[in-house]
Order: sequence, then structure tokens, then C-alpha cells
Amino acid sequence: MSPVLAGMLQVLALIAALGLAYRPLGDHMAGVYSSKKHLRVEKWIYKAIGANPDTEMRWTAYLRGVLAFSAVSVLFLYLLQRLQGALPGSPGFSSIDPDQAFNTAASFVANTNWQSYAGEQAMGHVVQTGGLAVQNFVSAAVGIAVAVALVRGFARSRTGELGNFWADLVRGTVRVLVPISLVGALVLVACGAIQNFAGIHEVGQFMGGSQQWNGGAVASQEVIKELGTNGGGYFNANSAHPFENPNGLSNLFEIFLILVIPFALTRTFGRMVGSLKQGYAILAAMGGIWLGFTALMMWTEFAHHGPAFDIAGGAMEGKETRFGIAGSSLFAVATTLTSTGAVNSFHSSYTGFGGGITMLGMQLGEIAPGGVGSGLYGMLIMAIIAVFIAGLMVGRTPEYLGKKIGTREIKLAACYILITPALVLCFTAAAMALPTPPHSMLNSGAHGFSEVLYAYTSGANNNGSAFAGLNADTQWFNTTIGLAMLLGRFLPMVFVLALAGSLAEQKPVPATVGTLGTHKPLFSGLLVGTILIITGLTYFPALALGPLAEGLAS
Repeated sequence: MSPVLAGMLQVLALIAALGLAYRPLGDHMAGVYSSKKHLRVEKWIYKAIGANPDTEMRWTAYLRGVLAFSAVSVLFLYLLQRLQGALPGSPGFSSIDPDQAFNTAASFVANTNWQSYAGEQAMGHVVQTGGLAVQNFVSAAVGIAVAVALVRGFARSRTGELGNFWADLVRGTVRVLVPISLVGALVLVACGAIQNFAGIHEVGQFMGGSQQWNGGAVASQEVIKELGTNGGGYFNANSAHPFENPNGLSNLFEIFLILVIPFALTRTFGRMVGSLKQGYAILAAMGGIWLGFTALMMWTEFAHHGPAFDIAGGAMEGKETRFGIAGSSLFAVATTLTSTGAVNSFHSSYTGFGGGITMLGMQLGEIAPGGVGSGLYGMLIMAIIAVFIAGLMVGRTPEYLGKKIGTREIKLAACYILITPALVLCFTAAAMALPTPPHSMLNSGAHGFSEVLYAYTSGANNNGSAFAGLNADTQWFNTTIGLAMLLGRFLPMVFVLALAGSLAEQKPVPATVGTLGTHKPLFSGLLVGTILIITGLTYFPALALGPLAEGLAS
């Protein structure tokens, strides 16, 4: 079987698996966030944290809950790392330096999981399982909660209430993320991923010396790392490490985990607003972009010419032979079009255009299908922009799901789409202009610039993957990328929740013959075009200096 055919079969198998999970998972999540009943374990949690899950919140109170919980999480994870040297279950590892502890705490709480350290050489079992793995669950649950709050803003009328943050947080964790993770961890263990608390031990003799490996609760952390679109690996090699991702079957399963909740949330959206067709329209836009990026990536990596490429069957540099070009390309697109950031290959080793595709996927806003929660609310913001543009074309007040898109709504949507590019471009410009940061670049020229641009694109978009080649473990990069991650996560949430509150206060507008049909293929196409044009106008100059220049020169 040719590698290209094998790649096509993997894509078809993945689409079939996602299709089978779409309806039951989407309906289950709609029921979870619409139910009035509380499980017994949830009642215990509410009692422990002193929350009343039946109290409805306006957007300001909902936002305070998000920010307060996240601030406490950052502080707890920071202190856990700073005290690691005195904690049991930390096999000889010392405490983490302040700048790196801040960067890591900000990273995992912001659902970014950027890592400027080698996990197996820095983090002990207590920090990995009691700190990082816990944040993998709750940071993902925060993202879904904010998306659900925005959906309620569309679904409700004449009220400013968006639900209860604490109830949404707990339910998302207990009823969605934990059950799927339990089953997924068993699948990964069956595929060969490890799950233990072994200490450091020497393995074999290699070129006159031994290699030290340590074990860990890898399978359980790997599954929520992918399912929650987190991305932080137990090992420095991330999902290229055989302990995390042993073979082609586990690789395809991990890609499925990355995509399943973001895609299924479109059905949850349709169910909660009372129109499944609206969810299908959003799904079509997400799926169209994802398929297009997957095809482009495989083409660039399979079609590259030269003797070495011809012998290997394509651009195999930086890729694991057990995954091949197809499995690596599919993983790279999935992880950068979502906010996952896990890698099973080194994106720096991709072709110039291939590296550009990974960057562009993040710069779209990671909305195809995006991170858990963040992908849906990012796409809905883009839908509002698309409706506004359509309204300008025909001279009609824009409406979406029975809500008028007025001055306030479009201002909030505009702030949302501007904040992340501002962070990426300003921090990249500062890093390239100052004398010290460029010393961290492994390469010069267009590829070196791509390393820096990718780092801030990854941080501000809460992706977490690295281009490789950039030494990010410096005070400058730890601090600035940490700030980019926090601002890129929580400032957009402010605008999303403010928009949700504004929409919930409106009374529904009846549809007329002039109302734009936002459930039709025409709108899905308009939405895709809006996304590509906005991203192109924003990032094209920076991309031209990096991956485009490199690709044209090769």
C-alpha cells in the first residue's frame, strides 16, 4: 500500500469515528449543561467550595468566577512547583526556578501547556499528577463553560443571566471529561502507553553509556492532554515518545480525542438554541477548513522533491517512522487547528510551506474545530462578523439567531478578533528588535524568524506547541510568553461573556423574508471566506517574512 493511500484511509477512518461519536456526545453535553439535577459527587464538591449551583449569574459574576478560579489555580500550581524539592514523590528533582514556574503555571491554567522544560528531567510525580494533570481537566472545563454561557446568550431573551459558572465547571469535569478519560486511558494502556509511578532507572548501554528513563502516570495524563486540547507532554518528545504514543493505532486514537469534543460541541450548540441546522452550518465551516488544511499539509510533505525525499517517499525529516508522513501531517494539522499543542513530529523540520500551514492554523484563531469550548465561541464570534458583513452588503441590520447585531455587539466581537494578533505581532516585534532574545534562535534568516513568530503565535493562541529550534527557557521568553498566554486566554473571555450578556438581554427578532439564512451552505461559505480574509489581512506580512519566504526559496 502506498503511503498516500494509507494517509487517505486514515483520514476516512478518522471521519467515520468522529461521525459515530458526533450525535451521542453532542446530545449528552447539551443534556449536561441543561439539566437541573445534581449528582451526589457534585453536591459534595459544591459544599466543599461553598458554591450554590442553582444561583443564576449575570455575565459580570460569571466572569468573576472564571478569573477568581483561574487566579487561585495559577497561584497553587506556581507554589507546587516552587516547593517541589521538599515534596515526596519527586524523584530527586529540585524546585522549579521562579520564571519557569510562572510560565508553566500560566501555561497550564490557560489551557496552553507550553513547556520550556523537559518533563522527565524537571517535574516529579506529585507536580505532574497533582498539578499539571488536574489543570488539564479544569482548564478544559473552563473553556467549555464559557462557550456554553455564550450559547445561552443566544438561546435566552429578556434576561442577563447566563447560568452558574461553578455548576458548569463541575459538570463539565465530572460528567464529560472524567468518564471519557477513564475509557481513553484504558485504550492507551492497551496500545502500549505506560501507567506507573516508577522512579528513574537506567536502560541498556548506548554508545558506551547508559540512558536514564523514568516512568509515570503517562496514559491517564496523555488522554486528558488530547481530549481537553491541552498538549503538555509527560516527556520532552511529547507524543513522539513511544511511552506516550506507541504506534499508529494510538496515534489515530489521539487525533480522534483531540477533535471529538470541539466538533461535537456544534451539535450541543444546535440543540441548545433549538435548531440543529444552525449547528450543522458551523460544523460545515469547521470541517471544510480542517479538510482543506489536511489536504494541503499532506501535499506539501509528500510532494517535496529531491533525492532524499524521493527515497523516503516525501519529507520525512523530523518525523517518526512508525507514524510516517500521513500520520504526522494529520496530527500536526489537528493539533494546530485546535488549541492542543501536542506534537508527534518537529514542526521546524517540515517544509517551508508545511511549517507555514501549522502557523496559519493557529492564526485563524484555532476555530476549525478549535479548542474545547474556545473553538466554538471563537467560531460564533466569526459568525457574528460574517453576519455583520452580509448586512453591510445589503443595507440591512444584521441578525443572528434572532438577535440583532448592533453597535455594542460588533465592538465586542471586533475587540475579540484584535486582541490575539496584537499580542502575537507586538511581542514578536519586540523580541526581534531587542539585542538579547534573537540569541535564542537556532537558525538565522526566515526560518529563525519563524521560530520566534511561531512561539508567540502558539502562546497567545493558547496552543502550546513549539516550532523547535528556539531556546525558550530564558527569563525573556518565560516571562513574555507567560504574559501572552494569560492575556490571550482571559482577555478574549471578557469580550465573549460581555457579548453573551448583551445578547441574553435582547428580545428575539422574528425572521422575515429578508433575514439571512444562517443555517444554509451559503452562510457556511461566507463564514469560511470571512475567516480566511481577516486572518490573511492580519498576518500576511509576518508570514511573508517567515514561512512564505522560506518556502519560495526552497
